[in-house]
Amino acid sequence: MIDVSVLYGGLESPSTPHRYGREIRQIDPPAYQKMAVARSARERRPIVVWNLTRTCNLKCVHCYTASEACAYSDELGTDACKAVLRDLAEFKVPAVLFSGGEPLVRSDFFELAAYARELGLHVVASTNGTLITRDAAERFKELGFAYVGISLDSVDPAIHDEFRGVKGAFDRTMRGFRHCVDVGQKVGLRLTLTCHTSQNLDRLFDFIEKKGIHRACFYHLCPAGRGRDLMAMRPENAREAVDTIITRANDFVRRGKRIEILTVDNPCDGAYLYMRMLMEKRPRSRQVLDMLLWNGGARYSSGVGIANIDFSGNVHADQFSMSRTFGNVRQRKFSEIWQDTSDPIMAGLKDRLDLLEGRCGACRFKAICGGGLRARAEIFTGNIWAADPGCYLSDEEISGLPVEEIG
Repeated sequence: MIDVSVLYGGLESPSTPHRYGREIRQIDPPAYQKMAVARSARERRPIVVWNLTRTCNLKCVHCYTASEACAYSDELGTDACKAVLRDLAEFKVPAVLFSGGEPLVRSDFFELAAYARELGLHVVASTNGTLITRDAAERFKELGFAYVGISLDSVDPAIHDEFRGVKGAFDRTMRGFRHCVDVGQKVGLRLTLTCHTSQNLDRLFDFIEKKGIHRACFYHLCPAGRGRDLMAMRPENAREAVDTIITRANDFVRRGKRIEILTVDNPCDGAYLYMRMLMEKRPRSRQVLDMLLWNGGARYSSGVGIANIDFSGNVHADQFSMSRTFGNVRQRKFSEIWQDTSDPIMAGLKDRLDLLEGRCGACRFKAICGGGLRARAEIFTGNIWAADPGCYLSDEEISGLPVEEIG
């Protein structure tokens, strides 16, 4: 994740200590939102994205699990899930993100969430929002969810419903946002950037402010699951979208709006943001470079600081890499699987820079980008160490003195 509000705007957020190794001084978030300062990004335990179920009440065109509104066999039961939660708590993971499918279709969702909170885990939900009733929103708040992320593809109801595959999804998602805001639950908007969804970003930022949404994450497309059929943005369109995101995020900070804006799954955004700051001669450019170097981008992401447990208990480097499994929590604890580097891919992910090939291997921003999203490179090329085709930086921009050598 690239925290645009923090890096470009100078905002502090509850996740700043975890993401950039810096204490926060200007804010004092509630205990259930705080994240500890890691000694180094390399040493961080992983944030665990856990697909509690594959079942979903929608049929989104970009769904990386290709979920349907049906029951799937072999999903982990309540007791098995609680055993995993105990292990995650003992392993001291910084956060557990409950996802799906649609996690709220599980009848034991709040039972599992309550158990996770009893164990002291930092919990987040990723949902399509259509099943969030007023009671559900109050339960999120009561249990101390750090935030609830709700997916939205457009402020145009017809476009959103088309992406979600179900008519009326937009109206139900709006109710979900409203219920969370009304009860004081921190809520975030999640949007996948595509040729279509990136066309009305200014309207979306207006919507975020108007509706009182606290956080927005803009995901660069990884063509997994049904997302394989979507067309990725051209490099010039990606740059335009990121420029809009940076400009509007900074406008929020400038006007005193504590709205966190992040981009996800394309760490070259950090390099682009740094280059823009240099071009604009912004005074914090060197500090931002140091923060990006500490973070390491993808270098300390999939396989290090991000993990995935799928609906059947299989462990993956991230949620887009389900074609490769390192073990199953039914047979071994997650903590044991995650620390086992006998698999050369797991070992490589934990120390990847010298393995990167092509443009990623030669890039001067390698130390802050970390080689982009490995899942996207493998899906497109069949080679996990190939250059990430999602990078929109030019050959001229990535050549020259490595940024870690800048004095």
